[in-house]
Amino acid sequence: MVGVGDHACLTFTDAEERMDLIAAFVRDGLRAGSKVVCWTDTIGPEALAAHLTARGVRPGAALRRGQLRLAPVTGALLGGGTATAAGMVDVLAREVDAAGGEGYAGLRVTADMSWATRPFVAAEELLDFESAVAELLGDGRLCLICQYDRDRFDAVTLAFAAKAHPKTVAAQVYFEHPLLRICRQYSPPGVRIAGQLDYRHRDVLEQALTESLRLDRHMHLNLSGLEYIDGACAGVIVATAVRLPASRRMTVTCRRAVGTVLQLVGASAAPRLRVQRAHEQP
Repeated sequence: MVGVGDHACLTFTDAEERMDLIAAFVRDGLRAGSKVVCWTDTIGPEALAAHLTARGVRPGAALRRGQLRLAPVTGALLGGGTATAAGMVDVLAREVDAAGGEGYAGLRVTADMSWATRPFVAAEELLDFESAVAELLGDGRLCLICQYDRDRFDAVTLAFAAKAHPKTVAAQVYFEHPLLRICRQYSPPGVRIAGQLDYRHRDVLEQALTESLRLDRHMHLNLSGLEYIDGACAGVIVATAVRLPASRRMTVTCRRAVGTVLQLVGASAAPRLRVQRAHEQP
């Protein structure tokens, strides 16, 4: 997704996809032996830890040994006071040096930039920060992802953010329509589908499942946001699970109605398929 020296922009509208990408960023950093820092704003550190856990990242041990830190952006990057570009760059520089002093090969940081939408923040400080931080990335010790919520930032700022970051982080989308979205899920790895899925989209479903079959040892099919599935598409999912070798499995998370259709087309006869209920809002 990203590597050492990268300065990437993550713009999002879907909160679940955002968390998938952040979880993958944290997971990859911990596995690589880097120190990982997540500066949060719109959600608290405890809620973020729960999101990571739900996506197969186990933050507990990493938090205890200091390899992972989850902290509010206002008390960390902003220093608890008025944000200035120079001050924020200094904070990042100290974090990079501290990670090196602790024996880590690199530092991976992700920051929720929603703080910049508050009335007391000077917009130019955000722009200056994004321009100045590039100087810290030259020696390959820092990797930084800045998160921008499209519902909170204006179009001009989003355009600047896209230009200021050499790299963009986003979920791979196989199909997008007001009634259906099929995209890659990164943590746990697999496919996420939301909306209404029927025989007209069988080809794109097969494409997404085929890619997951190629890339992922265990396939995770997240249908939590799927309201309707017909027998044709449910059959494609079950048939894919049936073809899995004994060493692999598919886990499908879905609502009760979708699970019922999967059972009707033979899910119970697929030994390596597990269908589990998604949490449904009352």
